[in-house]
Amino acid sequence: MERLNQSSSLTCENLPSFLSSFVDTFVDFSVSGLFLPQQQQIPQQPLQTHYPSPNRLVAIGDLHGDLEKSKQAFRLAGLIDGSDRWCGGSTTVVQIGDVLDRGGEELKILYFLEKLKREAVKSGGQLITLNGNHEIMNIEGDFRYVTKKALEEFDVWAYWYDIGNKMKSLCHGLEIPKNPFHGIPPSFHRVPEEFSHSIRARIAALRPDGPISRRFLANNLTVLVVGDSVFVHGGLLEKHVDYGLQRINDEVRDWINGSMGQRAPEYCRGRNAVVWLRKFSDEFAKNCDCSLLEHVLATIPGAKRMIMGHTIQEIGINGACDNRAIRIDVGMSKGCINGLPEVLEIDRNSGLRVLTSNPMYQNKNQYAQTKEGLGLLIPEHGPKQVEVKA
Repeated sequence: MERLNQSSSLTCENLPSFLSSFVDTFVDFSVSGLFLPQQQQIPQQPLQTHYPSPNRLVAIGDLHGDLEKSKQAFRLAGLIDGSDRWCGGSTTVVQIGDVLDRGGEELKILYFLEKLKREAVKSGGQLITLNGNHEIMNIEGDFRYVTKKALEEFDVWAYWYDIGNKMKSLCHGLEIPKNPFHGIPPSFHRVPEEFSHSIRARIAALRPDGPISRRFLANNLTVLVVGDSVFVHGGLLEKHVDYGLQRINDEVRDWINGSMGQRAPEYCRGRNAVVWLRKFSDEFAKNCDCSLLEHVLATIPGAKRMIMGHTIQEIGINGACDNRAIRIDVGMSKGCINGLPEVLEIDRNSGLRVLTSNPMYQNKNQYAQTKEGLGLLIPEHGPKQVEVKA
């Protein structure tokens, strides 16, 4: 900390190198990473809701603050190497949302995903991330599922972010940094004093126009169409399609960026919201509204299936409604059910299959007989996995 008091030796010219050497000593992220404010705002690119069908498409479910399980999922699909660098070539990857809550490495995962996005583009691939209900909840200040370790992580973020702002303010001619804590009360009713600063840090980081929400969440999609597959965290109803998928994405981004008030748009709130719906993800076939799903898909040109997270599938990734509903949340985080990582692969030539780390499926070639690879739903029980690649 002695170096911080030597402000007279700092100039605008030596500030970047000072920050780099200082931060590298204490944190695992680069100076352009999580904790320090960016020098300038990067112009926003228009959100893209529809993408053409790639040769290879991989879908990854809810991550919930578990960095190691997140990396396992990416490795399972051959997307990262032993050094956690992108090696997925031209693969398109969709992460279905719910990075936040239930685990203590939320910021590390957000940074990891951003790093992979940049690396993927250089190789002709892409990583597309979606908003889940837990992203929406945290932006609204609903921290019911936050863990103590996650609060500590945001405490560390706030500490370094404040140092970065103070250093930046030493440079004449630069814009005075905005105080991310402005308007946040110093304490909260029924919150122990020992957690007050952590809660303040989380609010500051994640509220609309907060440094973390703006940088890592604002450009997430809420609804995505890739070829003939529709991706959404919870599910879509006809009213959502009628409202407009592009409109939903644009409005959620505007809300996260702070231009639409504190409350999330209505279609992100309540049991029938796009991030909360469970009509097509129940593990029992009799509870899945297949006729409604078929009707919704018919309103989206070319759509054959809806791929969803949100509802944990204890048996693993599976298909319902003749594989029109694909459910990919396997609860892999240790904060959920500590499920074995699995991912969905859609190959242009060979169709759908599940890639799993579950040892019970290793060397069982008989599971490769079904073309679409996810199997049919047994009406009275749960769905089956059919083709599985260990």
